[in-house]
Amino acid sequence: MEEIITTEKSSGKIVPGNIAKPVMISDINLQDHERIDTGNAEFNRVTGGGVVPGSLILLGGEPGIGKSTLVLQIAMNLREKKILYISGEESLQQLKMRASRLPVNNSGCLFLCETSLENILLQIENEKPDLVIIDSIQTMMTEVAESSPGSVTQIRECTTGLMRLAKSEHIAMILIGHINKEGSLAGPKVLEHIVDTVLQFEGDRNHFYRILRSAKNRFGSTFEIGIYEMRQDGLHEVLNPSEMLLSQHNDGLSGTAVAASLEGMRSFLIEVQALVSSAAYGNPQRSATGFDLRRMNMLLAVLEKRAGFKLMTKDVFLNIAGGLRVDDPAMDLSIIAAILSSNIDISINKQIVFAGEVGLTGEIRPVNRIEQRIAEAEKLGFKEIYLSQYNHGIDFSRFNIKIHQVPRVEKMIRLLFS
Repeated sequence: MEEIITTEKSSGKIVPGNIAKPVMISDINLQDHERIDTGNAEFNRVTGGGVVPGSLILLGGEPGIGKSTLVLQIAMNLREKKILYISGEESLQQLKMRASRLPVNNSGCLFLCETSLENILLQIENEKPDLVIIDSIQTMMTEVAESSPGSVTQIRECTTGLMRLAKSEHIAMILIGHINKEGSLAGPKVLEHIVDTVLQFEGDRNHFYRILRSAKNRFGSTFEIGIYEMRQDGLHEVLNPSEMLLSQHNDGLSGTAVAASLEGMRSFLIEVQALVSSAAYGNPQRSATGFDLRRMNMLLAVLEKRAGFKLMTKDVFLNIAGGLRVDDPAMDLSIIAAILSSNIDISINKQIVFAGEVGLTGEIRPVNRIEQRIAEAEKLGFKEIYLSQYNHGIDFSRFNIKIHQVPRVEKMIRLLFS
């Protein structure tokens, strides 16, 4: 279906305001524009300490993953701020039904069902809220563009109009965005350049856990993640993900290993599960859930070439427990351990944890923030950890956990399965 994109320029009448004048940086006052504490520790962590006044946050995720629930909880938590929640997808009655299931209640939060950008901007100027939530940007439309709602032109014009008002009036805005079949945010790519922060809400709807990631953040790190658990009464913050992501029922079972992973400044332990079996059909199957399949194939090739394990004729299935997706290179060592454990059908002691990157030569390479990973393993009661031998300049004597420093994969296999 072809779309006619109007060449008509914006009239500039969407957001009235005074002409901006240049000022020196020493004359800019930041005291009245401190970050807004959302009352949600995980959301604050990902955004860099809270929402910056005048910023635009774009929150994307699959349908039904919990985007609207997350922003509604934030709106209902902010009792000392004036919040305007604008929905273009639900009626006021539907919003109340959803809000009634949440454990929080904020009678000062204002709700509006509207899709016209001109009317929305008028209401924002009249109410002067501290935070505006738009659910969703794909449902908004403006008279400036002639195309239908959700089109490239409409999304770009509506986002630009909201950005002008947010910057001129120092109003923070959270925009919910849909995603396309490829998993990226729907709409023009320029949309991600317009906003200040791009957040991705990820997770499998068949699992309880959700991850909030920052793909872009002008006011903080893009390496932080927030972890939530979806329950009947909304999203609950997971403050200690290690305890929830580790299984307590795998005693004596082969094919499981524990990795000390790191996301941003946050370390947590996660369980890796592997299943190796003889190929029932001509071509062996390879499957990885929550991990890069190409990297798993690389690790299998390393085991074949450097350690002498013939796995090319076997089916290999890998799963990261909890429905999470991780790309930390430190997962390599635990993945190799889990695959070999399943292959020879010998279980790994549940008190052992792994943290190391594996190179093509079979060398175990050091990973960043190794002391933080060791401390997390020690805190949760693990007795041993396997690391790279090449972690230099670190005092391991202050840890009570037994540390195995190994240079190559072959040495770790001998120690682990001797």
